[in-house]
Amino acid sequence: MEFDQLLRGFSEVNSAIADGPIVPTVTPAEIRGHLDSRYDFSEPLGLEAVVADVEQMLRTWQVHVTHPRYMGLYNPSVTPASVVGDTLTAIYNPQLAAWRTSPAANEIERHTLAWLAAKFGLPTETIASFTSGGTEANLSAIIAALTRAFPAYGEQGLRCLPGSPAIYLTRQAHYGLHRIARVAGLGCGAIRMVETDSHLKMNLADLANKVAEDRRNGFLPFMVVGNAGTTAAGVIDPLADVARFCRAENLWFHVDAAWGGAAVLSPRLRTHLHGIEAADSITCDAHKWFSVPMGAGMFFCRHPDVVREAFRAEVSFMPAKTDGSVADPYTTSLQWSRRFTGLKLFLSLAHHGESGYAEMIERQTRLGELLRDLLQSAGWRVVNTTPLPVVCFTREGLDPAKFLADLYRHQIAWMSEVRLGDSAPVVRACITSFRTKESDLEWVVKKMGQLV
Repeated sequence: MEFDQLLRGFSEVNSAIADGPIVPTVTPAEIRGHLDSRYDFSEPLGLEAVVADVEQMLRTWQVHVTHPRYMGLYNPSVTPASVVGDTLTAIYNPQLAAWRTSPAANEIERHTLAWLAAKFGLPTETIASFTSGGTEANLSAIIAALTRAFPAYGEQGLRCLPGSPAIYLTRQAHYGLHRIARVAGLGCGAIRMVETDSHLKMNLADLANKVAEDRRNGFLPFMVVGNAGTTAAGVIDPLADVARFCRAENLWFHVDAAWGGAAVLSPRLRTHLHGIEAADSITCDAHKWFSVPMGAGMFFCRHPDVVREAFRAEVSFMPAKTDGSVADPYTTSLQWSRRFTGLKLFLSLAHHGESGYAEMIERQTRLGELLRDLLQSAGWRVVNTTPLPVVCFTREGLDPAKFLADLYRHQIAWMSEVRLGDSAPVVRACITSFRTKESDLEWVVKKMGQLV
């Protein structure tokens, strides 16, 4: 199959985005009026014209996260190989619920996940699956942890437990965990907020105190969530210390490495993830620092029997099981119908190789260091500490909301506002695109200085 035309179009779109605005100026009424006037679906329309119109809408009415001066949340520029992967997946439309339905696709995913599990230092028996994103992966971890801690949970639910379960994390952890607690029936009251140190890392003494106090009061501690690159400030908790504590206290240790997990491919950065190899489960999103299209989360667990028990399913309408050497994904994960999510990561890894990915990640890290230096030289104050390319900064008298509005109006860059702990809001920038250049950062910091 020829993909030359697809790749040429991909390159042209990226060039146009890089030369254009980052932030759209549009109202809901404008978009709705456009759709209402053209698409009542009463008559068929020519596909070419409709595609051209939709592409124009996306090009005009969207924050361009693939722009080299997009320095916001973890929405990356995407590799050409991963775009080909998504296209192939759409063309063949494999259903990965059962191995017999899509043997090649299932084995490609298994191969990719096993390779990455080994990079994390997990054992060969580790079970893993692609997910819709980090939320599904984190939910999978909580279900698995509940299944191991409370064997009757799967059949009888939380009502069978002699007390209320408790999960431990810091305020720097992703807020999605609170929503998961509600969805899973635990309630937000099950979440215990552990104090942090001056660098926003988990305080082990406070963790130990909270677990001990809960046990004295009849609660049921079962899980600790460590961070490997938080959304707000790129914080990496002391993973090895948390792992040792969890082993001693018989607690499930989950690492949310949705963004920072990709650092395991970098010889320069992987030491900062020391301790992740001891995790019971890990969340990592390929659609963040692996630079593939949305959505491509991953869930890893070192306890295959627990995962099989947590998600087991027996139905007559699915294809017959294989010889036992593989597990059908619908029996080991939350999803039933499953898209071939892993192909875009497989093709991108095959195209770039581990060394290519390491260079891409380390280059973005060096750009993060350059941004810190440029900001400090220009009179800004950097307020976070991380080896990852997330830079939180402010200056005397700055109103972050007004500053960001000016930044967007002048199409200088896309950054965000964040509050770290109990301090005042600051500006947050993250190098998310492998297309960002040193000259982009120099120009952005210069223009920022003209706004204050």
